[in-house]
Amino acid sequence: MLVASRTDWRPGATLPVMRARAQLLRRVRDFFAARDVLEVETPLLGRAFGTDPAIQPFVVREDTATWYLQSSPEFYMKRLLAADSGPIYQISKAFRQGEAGRRHNPEFTLLEWYRPGFSAVDLMDELADLMRYLLGTVLEVQNCPYAELFAQTLQLDIFAADAGALRDCAVAQQIPDAADLVLERDAWLDLLWAECIEPQLPPEQLTFVTDYPASQAALAELNAQDPRTAARFELYYAGLELANGFQELTDAAAQAARFNADNVQRQRAGQPILPLDTRFIAALQHGLPRCAGVAVGLDRVLLAQLELSSLDQVQTFATERA
Repeated sequence: MLVASRTDWRPGATLPVMRARAQLLRRVRDFFAARDVLEVETPLLGRAFGTDPAIQPFVVREDTATWYLQSSPEFYMKRLLAADSGPIYQISKAFRQGEAGRRHNPEFTLLEWYRPGFSAVDLMDELADLMRYLLGTVLEVQNCPYAELFAQTLQLDIFAADAGALRDCAVAQQIPDAADLVLERDAWLDLLWAECIEPQLPPEQLTFVTDYPASQAALAELNAQDPRTAARFELYYAGLELANGFQELTDAAAQAARFNADNVQRQRAGQPILPLDTRFIAALQHGLPRCAGVAVGLDRVLLAQLELSSLDQVQTFATERA
């Protein structure tokens, strides 16, 4: 039977954009080859998934088995590090359910790399070098602690403010519907960040936001000098969040406790509890070398490079809806 003609079969990216993407990937590989960092490949389907309540998985079921499309190659790559791989990087597809918009797509391309022996500061320096190389321009760098940005922009002490104080701040900032929202403390911080602080970051420079609250440490170490904060950073440029990096947590018991705490929060929010990645925990128990790691959204880097406005313009075929 002849199917009715459709008009949405063409790629979203133009041929010049596809060529720019190919060049971007070549330059990433050239950068790491020159620094003797090994390219690796890990599975997209796994029997476990990260427990972060902010990230929802795509689930694949086969008979009695359950698989998850990975939102990052992180756990597999850390297992390689524990097996003495040395410095490694990967260009990989990643998947997150419920992410759609100008800057989000359920399927996207990540560059992720890990450097044994590096601190988070060392890795920020290398990331800045990579960005200058990929974008072909000299860019100034500024480091801004997360709490200081809240203090400067909103006159808010995030370590003293509870969920009620953060809600009051959101209402005072006239964030739409804030008065009717019921959120946990970190969700209020995320909302205030997205609405009030992120738009104020200078677009023409590389801005590293550092020292996130310990409650948002994810897989990062806590800072010894101030355990209220974590050795986590994010990179912003051209109005876009481009990267998220950690001084990696190597303590297996502490990481398992964080996973369990995440699942408690998931249960409270009515989300499914996710299985812990026991192979990853075993790798930490075996011994993960002290290292720093970072994930970079390559689609967004290309978006910034080409000065375009939507991921649909740089992904050859963005996730297709009905």
